[in-house]
Amino acid sequence: MKQTKSRHLHWFKHDLRLHDNPALIDAAGAGQLLCVYVVDPRWFRPSHYQSSHMGKHRWRFLTESLACLDNQLNKLGQKLWIVYGDPIEQLSQLVDGYHVDKVTTNRHCGVYERQQWQRLKNRFGQVNFHETQSHTLFEPSQLPFELQDLPKQFTPFRKLVEKINIDRPIQGPSALPPCLESGETLLYGCTQSAFNQPQEVASFYQKLSGGETSALNQLNYYLFESQKILEYKQTRNDLEGWDFSSKISAWLANGCLSTRQIYAAIKEFEQRVEANESTYWLYFELLWREYFYWYAIKHQSRLFQLGGIQNKRPLTSFWPQRFARWCVGNTPYPIVNACMKQLNTTGFMSNRGRQLVASCLVHELNLDWRYGAAYFEQQLIDFDVASNYGNWQYLAGVGADPRGHRQFDLAKQTKIYDPNDEFIQRWNGEASHLPLDDVDHSDWPISWN
Repeated sequence: MKQTKSRHLHWFKHDLRLHDNPALIDAAGAGQLLCVYVVDPRWFRPSHYQSSHMGKHRWRFLTESLACLDNQLNKLGQKLWIVYGDPIEQLSQLVDGYHVDKVTTNRHCGVYERQQWQRLKNRFGQVNFHETQSHTLFEPSQLPFELQDLPKQFTPFRKLVEKINIDRPIQGPSALPPCLESGETLLYGCTQSAFNQPQEVASFYQKLSGGETSALNQLNYYLFESQKILEYKQTRNDLEGWDFSSKISAWLANGCLSTRQIYAAIKEFEQRVEANESTYWLYFELLWREYFYWYAIKHQSRLFQLGGIQNKRPLTSFWPQRFARWCVGNTPYPIVNACMKQLNTTGFMSNRGRQLVASCLVHELNLDWRYGAAYFEQQLIDFDVASNYGNWQYLAGVGADPRGHRQFDLAKQTKIYDPNDEFIQRWNGEASHLPLDDVDHSDWPISWN
């Protein structure tokens, strides 16, 4: 009897790389393989918070990452098929049309992504679905607590996990099965329709281009070529420049690089060159990211609720003009204006800048934090759902901050981080002399003399 070749589909999501990709390694054992990425048209539509899920900077970085992945797959006799539409419907057609017997993917912490995976599994009970963990330092089984017992703050979490042995990243596949074939054409490769979304824009930072190749180059540059990692703790709060931080967050968010790859590189650097407080601090930042990943898994939809995980009801309202002026950098606060204009131009903002503009939106402008979080989701090329919404909850006083509702003195912060107004002048952040509001919160006109 002729044996039927197994037909596998690997669903790429936030794992746009070959190395340290256990789900792809699993798929490599198939007789035939389909590598698929789904572009959801809902990413480009406005959400409830006046922002879309995918802005032009994120889209530019993503398309570069997908092109790099396709090129790498080509070298192994494979290709990346990009389909455009509802993920469940598109993948269902592929599973049916190509008689797929196994679907592999890497676990995503997002609520919608997890729901999509479950719905797909429910639709095809006869198909083998295999999900692996590749976006974190630790496997769930390594955590020294049950998920429902995740510490409420970061510090207790860090103390419990920072001594856990972290697995080495795995090598990429040396070969992949041939592409699935079918009498009916269901796929059209990187279709033009998938890329007829917001126009691509050139990266303000030319080194900040998507893809695994650029990711590995930057990791090597920051650690071994420039050795800037040795100064990280001292420079990480700077507002601008290429070398003040690692810049790896965008590649990490898109899965062009895994957390374990970064950790392994840090340990190698410490063994070969030097270990100091700064090399530890980069690992410390990876632990913050790790905490928010499990935080999102545990709290699910509460990650997006006004009251956050603390179920508070912060006193806030929505003033459309205030939000619009915050978005474009036209507020009475120069440091905030400069940071927002930097974000809108580049898709990037420093960690210190993010804290300042978020504090401004929540405290000075008295706006709902979720509007700011949604705008960051649209604009930031390193958007990560867990870190973004977890950090916004933290600052709004409804999340994991033990102090709660912390506010930054913007004038004092400006003196510390931009004492000569160089950053403000570079980004034309001078204070707006226009009133914040033309109408009150009930839309009644305000009279200005």
